Order: sequence, then C-alpha cells, then structure tokens
Amino acid sequence: MSSYEEIASPADLHADCQAVSHRLQEAAVRATRPAPSIHFDERRREVPKRGIEISEAAQRLANALHLHLD
Repeated sequence: MSSYEEIASPADLHADCQAVSHRLQEAAVRATRPAPSIHFDERRREVPKRGIEISEAAQRLANALHLHLD
C-alpha cells in the first residue's frame, strides 16, 4: 500500500476547486449586498401570517389534556 492511494484523481481535485471557487464567488456577492433598512417607515405594512395547522394527533392530545383546540 503506497501513501498515494488515498489521493483523488486530478480531475476530481480540479472539480473540487471549481466548486469551491463558485461558492466563494456566491458568498462574495451576498456579502457585498446592502443591508436591509432598519427604519420603520421603510418596512412593509402588511406582513402575511403563517397558517397554523393542528394535526389530528395534536388535537387528540390536547383533548386528553382538556385544552380543547377546536
């Protein structure tokens, strides 16, 4: 067993370098974007609320605890 058996092929190493380069370029773009505004008057007025779904199992547990989620 030689010490070189675990080294990847040059094509694999090149592909890894290209992937890292692409990710670094994306990170550089994201890092240079302007920060969102913190001023209240520049925020959206209406923010939609997420829907809450209660599963059948959660309802059975709540009813067993007398919480009655209807």
